[in-house]
Amino acid sequence: MDLKITEKRYIGDNYPCFIVAEIGQNHNGDMEIAKKLIDMAAMSQVDAVKFVKRDLSSELTKEAYNKPYPCPQSFGENYGKHREFLELNFTQHEQLADYAKSKGLIYFASICDIKSLEEMEPLNVPLYKVASRDITNIPLIEKMAELNKPLILSTGLATIKDIDDAVKAIRNYHNKFAILNCTSEYPAEYNHVHLNRMKALKERYNCVIGYSGHTIGIMMPVAAVALGASIVEKHITLARYMKGTDHSSSLEFQGLFRLTRDIRNLELALGEENLRNELDDYLIPTRNKLMRSLVSKNFIKKGVKIMEEMICLKSPGDGILWRDRHQIIGKYAKLDIEEDVKLNVNMVSNSDER
Repeated sequence: MDLKITEKRYIGDNYPCFIVAEIGQNHNGDMEIAKKLIDMAAMSQVDAVKFVKRDLSSELTKEAYNKPYPCPQSFGENYGKHREFLELNFTQHEQLADYAKSKGLIYFASICDIKSLEEMEPLNVPLYKVASRDITNIPLIEKMAELNKPLILSTGLATIKDIDDAVKAIRNYHNKFAILNCTSEYPAEYNHVHLNRMKALKERYNCVIGYSGHTIGIMMPVAAVALGASIVEKHITLARYMKGTDHSSSLEFQGLFRLTRDIRNLELALGEENLRNELDDYLIPTRNKLMRSLVSKNFIKKGVKIMEEMICLKSPGDGILWRDRHQIIGKYAKLDIEEDVKLNVNMVSNSDER
């Protein structure tokens, strides 16, 4: 099943991979950083940028909000203030959405609660994402599904039952969803990635599949596309040394640029599945130069019947192939044939013409 995102952009097996630059909260609460990240995404020619929208009163208990958060990556004295520092308001999202669109990018967000969903709807984003931690948040998923927009489900913290429940909730309204293989580990170890699970997801849910990556480097998203991912998502940052929990496992500009380049080159290289009887035109000159044709191994006198031991194979390859040697073997030389000469059917006849 294909997903229609805009009039010009679809996601599915027959379309280019939908590459998402995950900004999340790597803007560190700063609009100028957010715009620079959008610029970086546009220069790398990705398809979309994704942010996060959450309402902390809907998300955290008072105890969780007030829990001390003294880690080096903290932006506040407790966890709630840390989250508040990183949160963008509607006006900021509106400005960033307009800015992203001006750069030719699709703008959307992971929505963490129903209030945030209601706040974001006036932006008319074309799709939403359900973060891994919200895949069991069925009331939120149902509210998203009611809007009849494509949804992307991340599975980094999900069991099969969790995914089953989320898919059932969406299918009560529509079938426009994708599921991303994901490992919610920052950074993720390679042996925890399990790219092959994308095949199982596609078979079980008959949907668009993709990959949300948290490993170091760009190899995993490219490999995921080779295995059938129609969506890839990767966190981005201006610099991996920046303060914040996601920066260290994110891509800087050169990494994102190479990621997009390698995925697009891979898509070109994957090409078609069908084997062909005819060689592509661009290969014929090389074939003719390098392959082998039937050649006289020794001098063959006119009238002599040509036997297999009298011929060999040498380049160039624009003559008679070994499989067509019956055109020469058993025939009679119509003229004297010098040693080491490429043979052709005009040199032989069916009878001795001496």
